[in-house]
Amino acid sequence: MWVEHLRGVRGPLVWVGQFCASVSLFFLFRVCSPTSLQTETLNKPAFCRAVLGSCFVLRRARGSRLICGAISSKMISPSIKWPLATRPLLLSTLLILLTVATPSSCQSREPTFPKASNGAPFPWNKMRLPEHIIPAHYDLMIHANLTTLTFGGTTQIEITASKPTSTIILHSHHLQVSKATLRKGGGERQAEEPLRVLENPPQEQIALLASEPLVVGLPYTIVIDYAGNLSESFHGFYKSTYRTKEGEVRVLASTQFEPTAARMAFPCFDEPAFKASFLIKIRREPRHLAISNMPLVKSVTVAEGLIEDHFDVTVKMSTYLVAFIVSDFKSVSKMTKSGVKVSVYAVPDKINQVDYALDAAVTLLEFYEDYFNIPYPLPKQDLAAIPDFQSGAMENWGLTTYRESSLLFDAEKSSASSKLGITMTVSHELAHQWFGNLVTMEWWNDLWLKEGFAKFMEFVSVSVTHPELKVEEYFFGKCFKAMEVDALNSSHPVSTPVENPAQIQEMFDDVSYDKGACILNMLRDYLGADAFKSGIVKYLQKYSYKNTKNEDLWNSMASICPTGDTQHTDGFCSRGEHSSSTAHWRREGLDVKTMMNTWTLQKGFPLITITVRGRNVHMKQEYYVKGVADAPETGLLWHVPLTFITSKSDAVQRFLLKTRTDVLILPEEVEWIKFNVGMNGYYIVHYEDDGWDSLTGLLKGTHTAISSNDRASLINNAFQLVSIGKLSIEKALDLTLYLKQETEIMPVFQGLNELIPMYKLMEKREMNEVETQFKAFLIRLLQGLIDRQTWTDEGSVSERMLRSQLLLLACVRKYQPCVQKAEDYFRQWQEAGGNLSLPNDVTLAVFAVGAQTLEGWDFLYSKYQSSLSSTEKNQIEFALCISQNKEKLQWLLDQSFKGDVIKTQEFPDILRAIGRNPVGYPLAWQFLRENWNKLVQKFELGSNSIAYMVTGTTNQFSTRARLEEVKEFFSSLKENGSQLRCVQQTIETIEENIRWMDKNFDKIKAWLQNEQLNLL
Repeated sequence: MWVEHLRGVRGPLVWVGQFCASVSLFFLFRVCSPTSLQTETLNKPAFCRAVLGSCFVLRRARGSRLICGAISSKMISPSIKWPLATRPLLLSTLLILLTVATPSSCQSREPTFPKASNGAPFPWNKMRLPEHIIPAHYDLMIHANLTTLTFGGTTQIEITASKPTSTIILHSHHLQVSKATLRKGGGERQAEEPLRVLENPPQEQIALLASEPLVVGLPYTIVIDYAGNLSESFHGFYKSTYRTKEGEVRVLASTQFEPTAARMAFPCFDEPAFKASFLIKIRREPRHLAISNMPLVKSVTVAEGLIEDHFDVTVKMSTYLVAFIVSDFKSVSKMTKSGVKVSVYAVPDKINQVDYALDAAVTLLEFYEDYFNIPYPLPKQDLAAIPDFQSGAMENWGLTTYRESSLLFDAEKSSASSKLGITMTVSHELAHQWFGNLVTMEWWNDLWLKEGFAKFMEFVSVSVTHPELKVEEYFFGKCFKAMEVDALNSSHPVSTPVENPAQIQEMFDDVSYDKGACILNMLRDYLGADAFKSGIVKYLQKYSYKNTKNEDLWNSMASICPTGDTQHTDGFCSRGEHSSSTAHWRREGLDVKTMMNTWTLQKGFPLITITVRGRNVHMKQEYYVKGVADAPETGLLWHVPLTFITSKSDAVQRFLLKTRTDVLILPEEVEWIKFNVGMNGYYIVHYEDDGWDSLTGLLKGTHTAISSNDRASLINNAFQLVSIGKLSIEKALDLTLYLKQETEIMPVFQGLNELIPMYKLMEKREMNEVETQFKAFLIRLLQGLIDRQTWTDEGSVSERMLRSQLLLLACVRKYQPCVQKAEDYFRQWQEAGGNLSLPNDVTLAVFAVGAQTLEGWDFLYSKYQSSLSSTEKNQIEFALCISQNKEKLQWLLDQSFKGDVIKTQEFPDILRAIGRNPVGYPLAWQFLRENWNKLVQKFELGSNSIAYMVTGTTNQFSTRARLEEVKEFFSSLKENGSQLRCVQQTIETIEENIRWMDKNFDKIKAWLQNEQLNLL
């Protein structure tokens, strides 16, 4: 496997380069003999250390020319005994190489080893660390100075070597190492040997060079003294600030290490497979509080005004899960039934907003302990709301960290969607305490093993712990979101090779999270909930405190059979004769690994084409890819667990499609057939002949004959088929007309998700007439539902979320009954100095209307500055961004990027919102280009935030001129962005937008005219 090869020194025997003719065989074998290589250090003139890489460089006995070549570790390993018959061949081959090479070819060859920062050769040339040094325990002491914004520390790492080496390679980034020593054996009293330190900043590595090789199996301790500046970004050990009610700015320091930033806080072996235990000590001023992964054991005064907090030793874990915070936070705590102390930390002014998250965390932690049948292994679980936070949250073991809006709930001002979001986020991070923390992927290529599972478990857990939220209604929306990017040629398999930090960052995307969750949900639907649960519990129990690969999960599932099935000795399952499924099932064995490899090891998803001929249902699968009328012959095949219902039976039938085509026979002919029941499968369906007409007729007649999820999936699939020319835009638009009778949230939302982007494309082409007609059509379509909305906070969470979005749409589209009501509310709210309590569900619409005047905009901004409610601030932020005043929009971009009053963490959302504004989008695109280097520095190359900003400012372009602008800008960035996957995605999307508009615009125009005539 590629990972093994990259992991360093165990590569195949490879000769690279040429050798100079004048070097004697005696000299070559003498200097590069196994004995010499074990004892050679970089201080000697010859650099033949092939154990450290794939190339060695020799200085000639005379002169300064370099002798270049390559030799593998296998060749020089003392454990290898060359067969006698082979030795003459090796010698003669070497002799030929030595005699035919020319000095000039040797001189032009550059050494493959990088140079350290001091100019010396750096003895390692790979991004991945060598595997032969194994860390077991870290003893960290860190002292952060919140006045000078610096920190110092000492890291002691207990290691062992699995083979002799005098070089220790580990990670360090933006740290100044002042001293490094090595202690042999255990205990503090051992003599310390100084280590020479070499730094390789491009690879974020340092090399510690000992005077003699480490003895295999003997314990050693590395001691490193270092210092650094608190990071100005959102990763590493970074500075955060908040403003008190009185206007005082206070500073705190927090950590965000995932995926590769622990090395910014302390030198370490910063790869997930190098698990170790951690003893953490934090020095702080008495006015501050320090928290970390484990409970506080004791506090010691080390000097006047300086306290050192000692935390308990952690369990064995990866470096990216280490966390510590120095702040003046307050906390509230509760105990779970099993005695785990759960605490929520927040800034003092917001401590009254932690109760909802605290109760949710206790309930969810108890649920997971029961569901996984594995006790939570730590004595406490802290949840901390950080004022500056790039993503939504982070699962550090025992100290999960969150953006304030993802954790704090203001009972008076927070919206229904805020309650749902907080519950899901807390659920996600707590699921990680098992998936990710207890069992960790071996390398970032299998990131989905934790992120896909945590996303999936959000829905499993919250549907049980908070049934009133009805989270199951929203799950398949995640699948549609994933399919948007997975339908592009630039997508990637769920499990994808990655190496450098930017590539690793790019894995944190909709494919790893949402597609990962969707294929797990499909598998659970296929196996049955109980069988699926048995498999994942087995997986967690088997690999606790270990690292896993993709196949380990499927192997754990292999011996689990679906309910009602029997297991054979070969590990396969088969359906019993009593099964209600078709005869096809009874013949087929079930191989989970083979089936799921088709979903994780290849990108994209299948389009299933259904053709009904009497009782025969013909099925065909092909690779779905955007912008292609006939899918290219890729050879991609999936094992697709099809489900379907018919007009004659609402009992779910199942069929595993493993070949390109197949046929199933129905008991009787049917009027309609609907595949992918409940959208539990990660595929889309096309119905040939009159199949779509039958389903459109069903929706217009009795739409409740199928579930709201099925209705939403039909809307989605229809428009996906328009993109590849399988269905006409007229038929897709005809299908949406049934929405006049729709009342459920997900079909309405899906309709909006398909229709709004159509007029957004028109806005950026200045097609004013048709754009205006289309917007009017959308309001007419939903007018009945809009008029039925009350301006209150009544109803279920889904009813409240639907109300909020419908009223916002109506007001922004200038539907007068809505605008007038919102203007009245805004006037009353403004006259009361912003202290009038508005219904939470209508606040967004009220603010959006109020922000359209200069006076209203300024008043909203003044309230933004003083608000303590995350929901209210987000609502005001959105309203400010939909202003039609260019000067205000430019000011917003400048201020949020500066980060004084509007925090820089909000900038990606503000940039994207202005990028969607018909007046503001050129400003957003220009801002992104002018500030690219600063944005990458702040948010990290490859991060989800960068991708969000790139697509947010460009992916609604639909002209060739804009496409060329985008291509030209990103290609000019070279290694600072041109290679990013999000860039390829946005270019593909713009190309698709151009094709789509060229093909469908005139048809939409004609369809709208006909639709209006039908109204007369």
